[in-house]
Amino acid sequence: MKKKVKNQFPPGWDEARVRRVIDYYETQTEDEAFAEDEAVFSGRHHTLMEVPADLVPIIRELIAKHEQHEDSEAR
Repeated sequence: MKKKVKNQFPPGWDEARVRRVIDYYETQTEDEAFAEDEAVFSGRHHTLMEVPADLVPIIRELIAKHEQHEDSEAR
């Protein structure tokens, strides 16, 4: 007999919220999805790029240092 696995959600999430997100994306038209993607990628403060996997830890470190620097300047 298999034990039923209880779903665990991140803090602030529950089954109802997960179902709403699933419903949102399952009922989204192709045009709506495209417009949403375009809006995300058209921002001036972020970019998406492909980098070699072995550089990811270095890039994350640079981003963390950059965020710390911005936080200290905001004070």
